[in-house]
Amino acid sequence: MPRTQLNCPNCRQPIVADVEQLFDVGQDPRAKQAILSGLFNIARCPHCGYQGNLATPIVYHDPSKELLLTYVPPELGLTRDGQERVIGPLIKKAVDSLPQEKRKGYLFSPKSMLTHKSLLETILAADGITREMIEAQEKKVGLIQRLVTASKDSRAEIISQEDELIDEGFFMLLSRFVEATLMGGDRSAAKNLRDLEDVLLERSTFGAKLKADTEEVQAARQALKEQGDKLTREKLLDLVLDAPGEARLRAYVQMTRPGMDYQFFQQLSEKIERAQGDAKNRLVELREKLLEYTREVDETIERRLQLARRNLETLLRAENVEAVMKANMAAVDEFFLQVLAESIESARQAGDVDRSSKLLQIMTVIEQQAAPPPEFELVNELLDIADNEDELVKVLSSQAVEVNARLLEIMGGLMAQLQASTEAARGEARENQQEMLIALQKVYNVALRLSMEKSFAA
Repeated sequence: MPRTQLNCPNCRQPIVADVEQLFDVGQDPRAKQAILSGLFNIARCPHCGYQGNLATPIVYHDPSKELLLTYVPPELGLTRDGQERVIGPLIKKAVDSLPQEKRKGYLFSPKSMLTHKSLLETILAADGITREMIEAQEKKVGLIQRLVTASKDSRAEIISQEDELIDEGFFMLLSRFVEATLMGGDRSAAKNLRDLEDVLLERSTFGAKLKADTEEVQAARQALKEQGDKLTREKLLDLVLDAPGEARLRAYVQMTRPGMDYQFFQQLSEKIERAQGDAKNRLVELREKLLEYTREVDETIERRLQLARRNLETLLRAENVEAVMKANMAAVDEFFLQVLAESIESARQAGDVDRSSKLLQIMTVIEQQAAPPPEFELVNELLDIADNEDELVKVLSSQAVEVNARLLEIMGGLMAQLQASTEAARGEARENQQEMLIALQKVYNVALRLSMEKSFAA
């Protein structure tokens, strides 16, 4: 993101800000979230304390939706010729980023948006999001902005007044805001949003329930971890019987669904037959809840498998299977891998050589993309000796190791990812990640110093 010197919109003192004018989803998938969140082109004045979005011309490009949108804030007072002088080079840059075969007609007729709101609505409409959905989203965004700027004393009152608006969608939106600020490198803003999330988990009705459910999931995970490989159906049934509430029950079902099979429910039924009175009624009610929860999990799994099957068939119809697979690695999860393995076996049994070949090609691409570069193995070795600078220098200076831009870039990327996950983590997990981040920073500092010394000596 280009650093630009400009005058503060409030006090007119010179300041420096990150200014982005071309948001090209084809080049950076995060561009859409950045522009929808509104967390871009933000000026912060050290002189007067002003903070707000800068008024600047914008070009938005999404080749997958054939969208090329322009927006020039009216307060800039630019003439038509002035707008074209600013927008023209941005559009050319978006067009030049596309291979010749993907340059379609929509690129020659960009749509001019009269307001920032219409820009957002057009982007969302392409995703099938209705105006009513947009308005509901705007209310949530507005509430987040109010809460971020509110004093700590007034936050509680605002949360109480807007409690109905704070739901699952609200927390998902807040998480996307945190992600966008971290991706933009604004750690301070991300921390403020995380602090706000902590307050919401304490003060709002949904937040309190979400926090309680999260704690129950952690408790369930710990209970299962303590059993380890000694976990049997009998012990699982004991854990279920001791569960303090529905949240814990749901957690057990989600984590141990394969173990809640016919034999498991048969054991529970036998307990019901031996019980009497209120104890029997409680066990019957428990069985009904478990059956309901396992059915929900099974339905969710089946939906995910169906989606994976559709994605796989779409890939198989592509002209260049390898290229399309590389561009869609985000679709690869445990369900996709399961469907792929099943399809490979079915194709082999059916003797379908062509289909089997394409499926194996997809599997090969996944294995290649999933394999970490050799530098990752080196970084892991270096982390073990991070506290011994002499040993670090010895290893990094050896003929077997080349300290180059790629190694430094990989370590820098790992630090950025670790920093983001550390800020999102809580408790012991956060402490562990902080320790790893400190160790990685030590390794990076030594590698950077050696790289610079090598450059000066050359």
